[in-house]
Amino acid sequence: MLSLGARALAAAATCTNRHNRHRARGHCPGPRAPAASLFPRGRGRCSTPASPLTAAAAGSVDRFGAVTVHLEHKHFPTQLDEVTFQKLLQDAIVGWKAEGRVAVWLHVPILQSRFIPAAAHQGFTFHHAEKDHSVLALWLAMGESRLPSYATHQVGVAGAVLDEVTGKVLVVQDKNKTKNAWKFPGGLSDPGEDIGETAVREVFEETGIRSTFKSLLSIRQQHNHPGAFGKSDMYAICRLKALSFDINFSQEECIQCEWMDLVELTRTECATPITSRIAKLLLYGYREGFDKIDLKMTEFSAIYTGRPYKLYYKALPE
Repeated sequence: MLSLGARALAAAATCTNRHNRHRARGHCPGPRAPAASLFPRGRGRCSTPASPLTAAAAGSVDRFGAVTVHLEHKHFPTQLDEVTFQKLLQDAIVGWKAEGRVAVWLHVPILQSRFIPAAAHQGFTFHHAEKDHSVLALWLAMGESRLPSYATHQVGVAGAVLDEVTGKVLVVQDKNKTKNAWKFPGGLSDPGEDIGETAVREVFEETGIRSTFKSLLSIRQQHNHPGAFGKSDMYAICRLKALSFDINFSQEECIQCEWMDLVELTRTECATPITSRIAKLLLYGYREGFDKIDLKMTEFSAIYTGRPYKLYYKALPE
């Protein structure tokens, strides 16, 4: 469903663009109407209606009652100046409030950044930014904003790859560290990547060893992490089963890589504190049964969206 304000904003941009084309050809139909007249009361349409494509792409209302507007160039062209845009946006906000909308999300491509100051004058603030666009937000409902904050965590994943025949585990020493300590290979998770997939990928990229995900062993949480631009960091360690054994480690990332006996890893002082603790956990599972240490993964479908998600938990004995 397209909101009244979004329809008016897109329609007004279309009208302004058509008027400017008339002026460029020397066929100006008269003085340009003020922004307020481009957002009339009632249906919120200008005298020259926007095409369905323009209106549909300009804005939509989500199930929470917030409006999302995309300032794409094809809908908000170069001819639309910042002053006119601010007046259009101001009128649109009045319309959205009248409709009972709770908030506005304004997606601004980097090449449309000239509209950001106008939005700021109307109370919009930055919510987040990606490579080629930023998202501004405005709370319209009563009281303090209840809009969720943008993601503030990065996720790192390591893989504890065990050779279940020999009882040895794969460890590396990273380059560019102040202390060359043994640790499990790993790295940052890519957007949309499951932690098990990250562990398998990172292990292969660093060591050349192929593996398969078995379980989650632990999660570390750290705030104000310098490697995460001062944000919070989540670091998961997964248990992986080795599928190959010939090491071909990346010399760009590691200075050493080897299969180390689990008992030795639990005793050495040349391992990170996390690695030592997880090595002891892994050794216990190797001797007593992995079911005693594993956080298993089961996939479910979300109740509200139907989208799949993965739950990691300690399974009860059967």
